[in-house]
Amino acid sequence: MRFDEGAGLDTSEVEDMRGGGGGGGIGGRVALGGGGLGVVGLVIYFLLSQFGGVSLNPSSGGFGGLGDVGSGQQVDNTTLSQECKTGADANRNHDCAIVAIINSIQDYWGSEFQRSGSTYRKAVTNFFNGGVNTACGNATSDVGPFYCPGDSEVYIDLGFFNELRTKFGAQGGPFAEAYVLAHEYGHHVQNLTGVSKKGTGSGPTSGSVRLELQADCYAGVWANHATTTPTETGRPLISEISQEDVNSALDTASRIGDDYIQSKLGGGRVDESTFSHGTSAQRKKWFSTGFQTGEPARCDTFATNSLG
Repeated sequence: MRFDEGAGLDTSEVEDMRGGGGGGGIGGRVALGGGGLGVVGLVIYFLLSQFGGVSLNPSSGGFGGLGDVGSGQQVDNTTLSQECKTGADANRNHDCAIVAIINSIQDYWGSEFQRSGSTYRKAVTNFFNGGVNTACGNATSDVGPFYCPGDSEVYIDLGFFNELRTKFGAQGGPFAEAYVLAHEYGHHVQNLTGVSKKGTGSGPTSGSVRLELQADCYAGVWANHATTTPTETGRPLISEISQEDVNSALDTASRIGDDYIQSKLGGGRVDESTFSHGTSAQRKKWFSTGFQTGEPARCDTFATNSLG
């Protein structure tokens, strides 16, 4: 994936709470209880249920039993605003690449909502280290990237992308990271359209699974339009997406399915009754559906009996 060297970046769509804008370490080990919507938050349920740890509290509407994890609460965008001005910066600086990806995703959904006669409300992405306080409760890095409907914001410890490679065995790379971020913004779209309330229960055909697969599909839809979506300056931020990039996104999707996580990281036994995100094959299918069609209407996972 390459960024247009001359396209402008908008760092106002990011809040940097890492303490001076540097690095991204992984903090304490606790769990996603509920309320937030994440691409891999379910992994903690299986790891902790196998090896002990914090009890989950799904009924709380927030993150259950997390204790005091309020590190990195001071917002300081100085470094980002100084370093991340153009696509050229995104091509050489990882943090700037994340800013560019977020800009592109939101520019696409802004245009899509406008075409449908609606108004898209931008969502801030928060960079944090270790732990963070949100309207959904306190959370640590172990929940993975997540979207909080309570404040309509995305949260990510950028060190998670290292975890994808080292713990999950994913290929990684910029477009794999873009897929993860686009998935979280898919949850924002669901929140704006009122679909989020359907994401309840667990099991292979549950609302939770359908919600996550739809967010995967929305990520694919954005990817389809990424090289043609102009920013506010009139130039698309992303100039090139290769087949290798798409393959890296599909590889990541295959590493964060319920079945893969349970069998590889959760003790080896696959229990479909606990599924909340979909299988690896389903996640790949729905990202591909969005990418191949480029049509959000083709992402209605709630209207089909064939999830894959």
